Amino acid sequence: MPTSHPSETTEFATNQWQQGELVEVEITDLSDSGDGVGRFEQRVVFVPDTVTGDRVLVRLIRVKPQYAQGKVHELLTPSPHRIRPGCIVADKCGGCQWQHVDYDYQLSAKRNHLVQALERMGGFRDVDINPVLNVSEPLGYRNKATYPLRRSSTGQVQAGYYQKGSHQIVNLNQCPIQDQRLNPLLSEVKQDLQTRGWGIYDETLHRGKVRHLGLRIGRHTGEILLTLVARDANLEGLEEQAQTWLTRYPNLVGVSLNLNADRTNAIFGKETRTIVGQSYLKEEFAGLKFQILPDTFFQVHTEQAEALLQVILSELDLQGHEIVVDAYCGIGTLTLPIAKKVKMAIGLEVQPEAVEQAKLNAELNRLENVTIETGTVEKILPLLEVHPDIVLLDPPRRGCDPAVIETLRDMKPERIVYISCNPATLARDLKMLCESGAYKLERVQPADFFPQTAHVESASFLRRNDG
Repeated sequence: MPTSHPSETTEFATNQWQQGELVEVEITDLSDSGDGVGRFEQRVVFVPDTVTGDRVLVRLIRVKPQYAQGKVHELLTPSPHRIRPGCIVADKCGGCQWQHVDYDYQLSAKRNHLVQALERMGGFRDVDINPVLNVSEPLGYRNKATYPLRRSSTGQVQAGYYQKGSHQIVNLNQCPIQDQRLNPLLSEVKQDLQTRGWGIYDETLHRGKVRHLGLRIGRHTGEILLTLVARDANLEGLEEQAQTWLTRYPNLVGVSLNLNADRTNAIFGKETRTIVGQSYLKEEFAGLKFQILPDTFFQVHTEQAEALLQVILSELDLQGHEIVVDAYCGIGTLTLPIAKKVKMAIGLEVQPEAVEQAKLNAELNRLENVTIETGTVEKILPLLEVHPDIVLLDPPRRGCDPAVIETLRDMKPERIVYISCNPATLARDLKMLCESGAYKLERVQPADFFPQTAHVESASFLRRNDG
């Protein structure tokens, strides 16, 4: 059993359970949020910045009767899974959780989180869960980064991610997890904002103008978009500055201004204006052409999204006669590549802007067997006049509305593919789909879309039980 550290006995007693106390803990697991998990006197302690196998002296910072949250006071014995982070501010920045964890163990932990969720919440104990689809390079993968802006106490414009557990910005001039072609823009645009003297937003006082710097790149084309998010459009010299950026950076194809005047944590407002250049970047995905706007949802790890798509296509073994419904289709990232291999593809999407982009992207690729419907999946799916052979589900983190599950159980497509970024809601929804033997969960393919974090993506393959 973990015991109190002998050199610190004046600060605590082992029979106490108090905020500020120092306790010695061995980390035995990683939580689904990425924190290390250990026990002290049979009570659970969650400790960020640790990994299974660490022995640490922990300062308890939040105490409940049966568990506590702590922070590392001293690393006593490092785990064999612990490595030196690839970022000099990894211990402060909240952008990553696991830069101190070796990549093979990250993959093992992610698969374990998925297994545990499916077993405990879904009741699935004999399912074929494949090893996590890994990446060749777990750094430099993000095709999009949006940085909050602040002024330092000395008046310098700062951009970066929030410090863990706070709204204090960790100022960055480069970021090892974003596409490295974006780094020059991150460091230099801050200096331009400083020179221009535009007011920088203060979230506490709700004053100032420029709130965020957004950067986005086409991984395969190299085209870059730069977006400023501001409270209003009154930025003197903006067009001149935007033209300077367009001239300075050969791969920059457009500069936009997004307007967000609300007192909110949401990054983007509803209106985006193109200042110079294009309103979109061109990207290639799975052999197709896509146009992507500054605030479009598109998977941040392009290559992994392509790899998971290939797994899906291989598993489905499409013959060309199928009717496929892609629920929560976005701009058609999965709909369009699948449409090339089936009789008809129908996308369902609630956001009108994404629907317009999906339709445009279908036209760009001369795909005439694609239909995109606007509205919520729970309302549109029951009204479809065709009976799909296959339904793809790719909902947000909260999972599917229960009405969607009920419709699928009534509709009875032969195959369902459920793509998820949240093992807990995945397990809940799969359990409902498989109740009473309506469907059988055949296998699950996890994929690492977010190296250096605890997030895990997966594709689950279900087949209708006809017996």
